[in-house]
Amino acid sequence: MGDFDNREREEVFSKKVRAGKRTYFFDVKATRSNDYYITVTESKKRLEDGVFVKHKIFLYKEDFEKFAEGLKTTVDYIKSHQEVVEKRYEFGDVEVAKTADEDFSFEI
Repeated sequence: MGDFDNREREEVFSKKVRAGKRTYFFDVKATRSNDYYITVTESKKRLEDGVFVKHKIFLYKEDFEKFAEGLKTTVDYIKSHQEVVEKRYEFGDVEVAKTADEDFSFEI
């Protein structure tokens, strides 16, 4: 019953991010005691059979700061060791590429 309860939680907020062949969902949900938590879902369509494969993580508010710190450190490491080209998908998934130095900022 626990797994069913998690799936039935009402979404408080949702943000969908399309990024090429992947779509990310950032959903804010509430526990029974009305504490918010985040689910991050990656969805990708398998080419072989057209089935969408999803991977999900749950991020609880007591972990926000450490998670954000770890993500920022990791992103900063990559940006300092390689050129990062951010792809912008607009107007029917037509790619517009920009380097990270042009407009990519990451602040928590």
